[in-house]
Amino acid sequence: MDAQTRSALKKEDVFIHSTQAGLDWIAENRSKALRILIAVVVVIALAIAGVVFYQQRSQAASNAFGRAASVYGTPIADPAQPAPPAMKTFPTAADRAKVANPLFEDVAKRYGSTTAGHNALYFAALTAAEMGNTSAAEANFRKAGDLHDADLASLAHLALANLLTQHGQTAEAIKVYQDLINHPTVTVPAATAQLQLAQLYEANNKPAEANKIYAQLKAKDPATAAGQIAAQKLQGATPQPQPQLQP
Repeated sequence: MDAQTRSALKKEDVFIHSTQAGLDWIAENRSKALRILIAVVVVIALAIAGVVFYQQRSQAASNAFGRAASVYGTPIADPAQPAPPAMKTFPTAADRAKVANPLFEDVAKRYGSTTAGHNALYFAALTAAEMGNTSAAEANFRKAGDLHDADLASLAHLALANLLTQHGQTAEAIKVYQDLINHPTVTVPAATAQLQLAQLYEANNKPAEANKIYAQLKAKDPATAAGQIAAQKLQGATPQPQPQLQP
């Protein structure tokens, strides 16, 4: 018998021995083996059920969000250009928001753990702001800003800062803009937050602070839209009076 054959037989013996040992263990511990098998089957079944449930819930959330978004996408009537008779319109953005807001709120409450639920929370805040419900808008923007979805959270923070600015809460708005600058995302690059902060400074008669930001943007990204806007702002800036030297 050659060495290769002996090696193959030895491997076969090891396999047979291992298999027999396993069968002997099952025979001696039948009830224990059965319990383990049942536990494994239950775990697998629960995992499959969880995936199916999540998929169904996510689909339901997406459908509900789609209906709310469809309402929010309805055009605003233009008195100068009447819409076709079959086309639905809203007289104002506030009127549209009043219809869309409860739909977004419902999706956010029922499907809060899904992506559609997160998006609905942001739009619930947005429509609340359009309705003039500042407290509800601020509360939902803050909630959306705490989500783990960094891109959506940054959009919520940007909208929150704008809302705070509109209502005179300048100090807090500046903090939010600065945080966005320090933590840029795909949806809110640092340059976007910088431009917003510069405009806030301009509106509050702080041209030096605004021009400092514009100069940074112009130097860093001269070819981008933000850099070009900054350059235009600097060109149109009113020269600040220089202090007169005392003789």
